[in-house]
Amino acid sequence: MTDETPRWLDPDERRVWLRLSALMELLPAALDAQLQRDADLTKTAYLTLAMLSEEPTRSLRMSELGARSNASPSRISHVVSRLEKDGWVRREKSPSDGRGQVAILTDAGYEKVVACAPGHVERVRALVFDPLARADLAELDAIMVKLLDVLDPDAKFAATALAREV
Repeated sequence: MTDETPRWLDPDERRVWLRLSALMELLPAALDAQLQRDADLTKTAYLTLAMLSEEPTRSLRMSELGARSNASPSRISHVVSRLEKDGWVRREKSPSDGRGQVAILTDAGYEKVVACAPGHVERVRALVFDPLARADLAELDAIMVKLLDVLDPDAKFAATALAREV
């Protein structure tokens, strides 16, 4: 046990922390609710389909797909298994080394993501971007880069790597 006094939050820090905590709970739940209602997808499943749809080959190694979907290896494996059952994704051995697995978006999966993308983007706009002034975006982006540097110092998630490129 240490004799150091805890660094308690001051009133301003506490207020910001409570607001951030609420945002971390409310935003994912609101996005999940829209995707569940409109497309019978979770946010991670949608993001997985979207990341595959953006690739010219509509395929990614599972590890890269997890990084781009902000999902751990076990989480992305579970999500891809569900998407396989629905016929939206299939897995194959990596053609480059035969060891890893590649997730491939099927035509049905592509149709699914194209059909649900407009509603999801509209919900993201309504919840995140519409309430902000254009100048707020730069501030929010800078804050997120700082927090991602602390939370993901090895840039395992694509969002962190992207933040470092800008």
